[in-house]
Amino acid sequence: MIIKLEQFEGPLALLVSLIDKAKLDITEVSLAKVTDQYLSYLRAARNMDPTEMADFLTVASRLLLIKTKALLPYLLPEEEEAIEEFEDQLRMYREFLEASKKVEAMVAEGRFMYAREFNRRSLIAASGAFAPPKKLKASDLADCYNAMILSLAERRQTLTEAVIRITVSLEEKIADIKSLMKRLTAARFSDLVKASGSKVEVVVSFLALLELVKLKQIVAEQSDLFSEIELIRK
Repeated sequence: MIIKLEQFEGPLALLVSLIDKAKLDITEVSLAKVTDQYLSYLRAARNMDPTEMADFLTVASRLLLIKTKALLPYLLPEEEEAIEEFEDQLRMYREFLEASKKVEAMVAEGRFMYAREFNRRSLIAASGAFAPPKKLKASDLADCYNAMILSLAERRQTLTEAVIRITVSLEEKIADIKSLMKRLTAARFSDLVKASGSKVEVVVSFLALLELVKLKQIVAEQSDLFSEIELIRK
């Protein structure tokens, strides 16, 4: 392999150049592949400033670590993090390098002023402001309003009917029976339930009756099976 020496501004520039020549993305694998080329460049480099050489050797140590991982996959967690940071640093440098090239081209063309792209419709839509066309008439607005009202009428939906049932609690029915028995010394169960609106309310009335009998507040008597239940206040 022949290494053509070039002047690089730093170790990252050299690495990006090697990766770009190999047409690789910046990954751990690609860095391992260009390690040997990077070291060959350092061996061939002559008369490099010691401070600059230190930077190149620092990056070389990172590359050797990456290549070592390819051979021995197990690394300490901090070493894994160091490799990830190195990849991010290299990607950031490449973006910076590409941006600097564009700026250089702009400066070479003498373009120092740029107008912001203006799109009136998009700006108005983003602001939420109402900006009617200049030729809009009041009659046009009236037509739009009527058309909108008609469209709303077409979308009107018929709501489904809901049946509301009145429920009676056991406590309320006990209170009703107590109130009745305070006015009357005796009554019939049929009188209690004749105004009931449903079978459920009749059942609740019967349960209330049993509760009052258990509490010994009223006496219930029935002479025959299915005959009238007579209620007597105690």
